[in-house]
Amino acid sequence: MAAAKHDDSPERATRILGDLLYADGAKIPVAEKDWVALVQRVATGDQNALHALYERTHRIAFTLIVRIVNNRATAEEVTVDLYHDVWRRASTYDAASGSVVGWIMNQARSRAIDRLRFEQRKKRVSMSADNPLPGPAPDDPGEVLATREETRRLHDALRVLTQDERQAIETAFFSEMTYPEVAARLSQPLGTIKTRVRSGLGKLRNALGGTAEDR
Repeated sequence: MAAAKHDDSPERATRILGDLLYADGAKIPVAEKDWVALVQRVATGDQNALHALYERTHRIAFTLIVRIVNNRATAEEVTVDLYHDVWRRASTYDAASGSVVGWIMNQARSRAIDRLRFEQRKKRVSMSADNPLPGPAPDDPGEVLATREETRRLHDALRVLTQDERQAIETAFFSEMTYPEVAARLSQPLGTIKTRVRSGLGKLRNALGGTAEDR
């Protein structure tokens, strides 16, 4: 009897990941050490750990992504890709380099910017072609409202930050600058910027995706 063919295609991996992320029954940690333990469990192939990590972080990650790409459908695709990367790269996480939330948000920002650049290149190619493709259809009203809602939630969440935290996070995550460039722009030491981003991300995590257990 012939062995069943194993499908390792990216499409199958993404589909399986999507099913996994919406599964039930993951426990939600609170302390940073528990976050680190979650990532370590993900690195061993623990699917429940990935789901728990997703449940704690996907709202803030998605809100950041939709803020950058300005399209809900695209943001949903990028978010799935993000957690696929988290699944594959969990073993590379180094707790000495920063918090788990910061690690995920940096990946979210990087993926969102890459996707935005890709979409911009596609538009330029389409506009310069001899027979350009038809322009995109008007945005779906439901999608527009959903995107506005995500943006509103982010703005509301930003109100829990101090002015310095908000300035550091907005400059670091809503631009294409590195942390040293942010420090130079804001005329602050690099360590100060990283501390403000780290403390601000903790507040945003609770404001956007926290549960009663977080408080």
